[in-house]
Amino acid sequence: MSRALNIALRTAHIATMGVLLGGHAFDVPRERLLLSLWLTIGTGVALTAVEAGPRLLWFHQGRGLMTLAKLLVIAAVPFLWDQRLAILLAVVVLASVGSHMPAKFRYYSVVYRQVLRCGSGPGAAEAEDGDETRSASTSAEE
Repeated sequence: MSRALNIALRTAHIATMGVLLGGHAFDVPRERLLLSLWLTIGTGVALTAVEAGPRLLWFHQGRGLMTLAKLLVIAAVPFLWDQRLAILLAVVVLASVGSHMPAKFRYYSVVYRQVLRCGSGPGAAEAEDGDETRSASTSAEE
């Protein structure tokens, strides 16, 4: 169920962001973009909740840090309105890199300074095994 929910939310998020980005590229009036903006925010929040699960580990792994970086970049839009298209394109680049980087970077925890597989999110099983790769439950027990 969570995999299907993740896919559905990710698809909706990409679609609403695409509409929002295209709207800004073609100077669609701000009022007409508000629904896409709120749907993008809503699906992003829901996707974050599904990806992060009940633990905070996700937020200090590469995948969470990339999401937080996207939020920081997006926060510049109201202050740099004339550069909003470039900013939104940078967000797309961050999203693409964050979603497709190798598991050893996506699951690297800056707190524990090692790759931690937590068993959630796409690619969780792909984290490389080795001395630096451990499960989150093992590290939490220490």
